[in-house]
Amino acid sequence: MPPKIREMTANATSPQNAESTLRRFTLMLSGEDVLGDQDIGDQPLKGLPHERFLLGDLVPIAPILLVGQSKQEVNPHLEIACLQPVHLHATRDHLILMNQNQVDLTETESSQLLKAALPFIEEDFQNSVLFHNQYYWFIPAGPFASLATYSIDQAYGRNIDWWMPRDTHEGGLAKRWRKLQNEVQMLWHIDPTNEEREQRGLPSINSLWISGIGKLNDVHAPEAIKQSQQIYGEHPMLTGLAKYLSIPCSPTIKADTLVGAFAWLNQPESIWPQVKKALADKQLDELFIIDFPNGKVRERIITQKDLLKKSWAFWKKAEPLTWHEIISS
Repeated sequence: MPPKIREMTANATSPQNAESTLRRFTLMLSGEDVLGDQDIGDQPLKGLPHERFLLGDLVPIAPILLVGQSKQEVNPHLEIACLQPVHLHATRDHLILMNQNQVDLTETESSQLLKAALPFIEEDFQNSVLFHNQYYWFIPAGPFASLATYSIDQAYGRNIDWWMPRDTHEGGLAKRWRKLQNEVQMLWHIDPTNEEREQRGLPSINSLWISGIGKLNDVHAPEAIKQSQQIYGEHPMLTGLAKYLSIPCSPTIKADTLVGAFAWLNQPESIWPQVKKALADKQLDELFIIDFPNGKVRERIITQKDLLKKSWAFWKKAEPLTWHEIISS
């Protein structure tokens, strides 16, 4: 096990700030929900662990996504909602939300569906859509600003009953949202776009999902990312956060730019060979890993001396640790 292990709150000061002269590469792993003891009353905790870590407890995903997806100025005081056209898969007794990468939605289809639903959306939100693209539609939250919502990343693949928007301090908004959602569902049921999709054997776009409500002033990024010189990752939320913090962002890691970088990758194991080599060759002093066992932030430091397995058989050549052994420790 690596020698330095800490469990910290999401906004605790990163050692990168205290030891800025070290050549450190920071790697964040995605976290999963731990249902049960972290739930608040009769509702789940808002946001996945890594979403709360990156943005703060209010998890204002929508404005950060808008910053990353568009070139327009975003009012830091404006409550913004993210709307996404989705497919709800019907099982025998409940509906399951499919992830957007499973439905093969085109930009043209997204625009056509938005055009059909736009009068209903703008009437209920009492605002105009700010920006839209293939997967995301953004609108000032208006009367829905206080809804508790959950991202598709958090809710997909599960019974949506538990992940539907909920009232917080103002009653009746969740019911109002469900009414709008039902109107859009009925409208799209007969839309030519869905008829064409079904003829091609694709799942229909049969519902509208709302999430990420918040404002830019609600963003509380951790020091681990604010102190970074470069950000690596493909997730649109990370792209938006990098732009918001004015830090260069790229989906592809270069071997000579690990020092001072922060990465959140779809396949973090893919870069382990080059990180391990950089540590072994003393091009890096530390690998700083952030992960979320049991839903809590954990920070670990891996150095050159941690790369080999410890063994009581001193006469045998020490074997290098695998990526699985690193993350399982």
